[in-house]
Amino acid sequence: MVQANALVMAASRKGPLDSVAQMQNKSHKCLVTIDGEIMLVRVINALVDSGHIGTVYVSIEGEEPLRTVPQLAKWLDEGRVRVAKSEGNLADSVLAGVRQMDNPYPFLITTGDNALHTPELIRDFMEQFWRLDGDVALGFTTEDVVSKEIPDSGLAYHRLKDGGHSSCNLYGMRREKALNGVRVFASGGQFGKRHIRILKAFGIMPFILYKLRAVGIHKMATSLGRGVGVSVDIVDLPYAYGPIDVDNPRSFALSERLLQARRKSAAA
Repeated sequence: MVQANALVMAASRKGPLDSVAQMQNKSHKCLVTIDGEIMLVRVINALVDSGHIGTVYVSIEGEEPLRTVPQLAKWLDEGRVRVAKSEGNLADSVLAGVRQMDNPYPFLITTGDNALHTPELIRDFMEQFWRLDGDVALGFTTEDVVSKEIPDSGLAYHRLKDGGHSSCNLYGMRREKALNGVRVFASGGQFGKRHIRILKAFGIMPFILYKLRAVGIHKMATSLGRGVGVSVDIVDLPYAYGPIDVDNPRSFALSERLLQARRKSAAA
């Protein structure tokens, strides 16, 4: 089976001041224990157990935080996990990660706080990714799927003609051209409601289409990609837990509750 690299974004701007890290006095929120297991270990296990991922690179400030966790230290010593030294913002960290990978393409980007991700979810994303040919693939789950199973998810959605959509923090990068999409964000921060930055980055037409909800997510992705010179595929993932990550104590509690329910169901 052809395998991709994975780049797991695990650096933390707030470090030990992050509200989740503070819950357990950790240096990084991805190193907290959730339902009995270190969160970053959960993420890496889901990637590896999917069967589609070879080497896992962790984008973080250095090896030291990872070596505080015996399992992560073991994987580092075995070469199953490698460190890609992070930079000052997310986009620059991705670009730096690519420079530190051996034969980077194709590779999958995800984050170290997606505690609910499963091998099944990763497998579904990657199987669709292999069948597609765009420079970039983005994983999304619809609001309908989430609200039926997890009505208290607290997620925000991109609302388009075909309903609400939330990112699963899964980004497939097929070739070097895909980095054009990353460089849009290299000035740091997120776009949020800064409309002038959206206009400058993607052009007027994608902005109008988004604000008027004039198209569905697939056409929206095509329009956004065209604005930065990349082809973009949307991977539809019917997993209610897919878009939920651990951003704060509330989402930590929700994720732990769902993990506990999952564990009890598997044991039944």
